[in-house]
Amino acid sequence: MNGLKVALLMIGLMALFMWVGYLLGGRNGMILAFALATVMNFVSYWFSDRIVLGMYRARRISETDHPRLYRIVREVATVHALMPMPAVYVVPSKAPNAFATGRNAEHSAVAATEGLLELLNDDELKGVIGHEIAHIQNRDMLIGTIAATLAGAIGILASIARWGAIFGGYSRDSNRGGGIGLLIAAIVAPLAAMVIQMAISRQREYKADEQSGRLTGKYLPLASALEKLHKAPVRFNLDQRPATAHLMIANPLSGRGLSSLFSTHPPVSKRIERLHRLSQDTAYQGYGA
Repeated sequence: MNGLKVALLMIGLMALFMWVGYLLGGRNGMILAFALATVMNFVSYWFSDRIVLGMYRARRISETDHPRLYRIVREVATVHALMPMPAVYVVPSKAPNAFATGRNAEHSAVAATEGLLELLNDDELKGVIGHEIAHIQNRDMLIGTIAATLAGAIGILASIARWGAIFGGYSRDSNRGGGIGLLIAAIVAPLAAMVIQMAISRQREYKADEQSGRLTGKYLPLASALEKLHKAPVRFNLDQRPATAHLMIANPLSGRGLSSLFSTHPPVSKRIERLHRLSQDTAYQGYGA
């Protein structure tokens, strides 16, 4: 059911993208928008991992470079998740965070910041790595990257539409709404794209939290890790990059008030509460916590 919801949301993003293209250029604009989306998705599929890792200057490590992190990733991935060993990276940042990237389990990577490794104990780190491995198993990185790419492109098209409506540089075809239609699209499309992207991302975060507990056999260490991340003296904003916020274990854009409605992550308090509830339910059923 969740997979169907994500598929429908992705179709909604693509339809929104093509609609803005249609308003800008009619049928030809819609076809061009579809072709552009196809090219962007192709690039996201093949190169998103290299782009993100390069963006954060992540350094690939071996077991001799960082035995603790490498051992935990190998245990969770190959023993608990029964999947190929992902590449392991360390990000040179004191901001505590972690992310997974790659197009599938055979071409995946897990990255943790220096700050995260200093902050968490082994059980908490295992919970975080379990969360990232769950993302790899569910191919969430690819879904999230494509959603972010489409949402960003919709924003660019909407900006073009806004200026076109202001200066009258585009067709005033009444069937497409003319200048008023462009102006409405410029306002509504980016908001709709953002809401769809956030819905996809939040849903996947809850699922990865739960799956981490099932993989590692414990829910509470991840809850403890999230609490530490939330209270860390060094905030986890990795250079304030909205395009990659959805990849992180903790929201790197710590919005307040209204901005939190458009966060890529559910509230930390709700994630922690949910993990405690799952732990209690599991203990009640006799499987441990």
